[in-house]
Amino acid sequence: MFGFIPRQEKFFDLFKEAAQNALEGAKALKEMFDNFENPQESWKKIMDLEHEGDRTTHRALRMLNQTFITPIDREDMYALTTALDNVMDTIEAAASRMVLYKIKKVAPEAKQLCDIIVNSTEQVVKAVFHMPKLEDIEHYCIEINGLENAADQIYRQAIAALFENERPPLDVIKWQDIFEILETATDRCEDVANILESIALKNA
Repeated sequence: MFGFIPRQEKFFDLFKEAAQNALEGAKALKEMFDNFENPQESWKKIMDLEHEGDRTTHRALRMLNQTFITPIDREDMYALTTALDNVMDTIEAAASRMVLYKIKKVAPEAKQLCDIIVNSTEQVVKAVFHMPKLEDIEHYCIEINGLENAADQIYRQAIAALFENERPPLDVIKWQDIFEILETATDRCEDVANILESIALKNA
């Protein structure tokens, strides 16, 4: 049965859960990179958070399919739900590479990118927690865009540094992939910001 009464607060609560979970994942990733003593255990913690994020996503999508009237456009709600899930998925992908590639020492640029991911997800949480009012979301979206630009710069410098000295080709391939995934996590945060900006404009 479709619900004819908008379950507005429940939708926004799920968005908040997803955003907060992504922030916890980002913090766990930073902890993993800053204290690289037991990466397998750190990865497991992040996988648990990723699974929790999946459960939140499934709840949101199920509610969306069962609700006839939604507080904002159905397509936008689906896009936001998916985008928030993608942030957590990318964080988990970065953690997994550190274990699967048997990385022994963390590159300083990777730590810098982790810092930006934490800052970006913090801004995502602030933006999502302003829903449904939307009035201050633009400020946080601008911050996220700026952080993504900073991540781009660090990524380019990190890739250039891989080819400056004689390195084993396999190490270059591993770190090139890790740097790309870390930078992609900031892209996924920017995706959330872009969707939120679009929602704010439509509902201004």
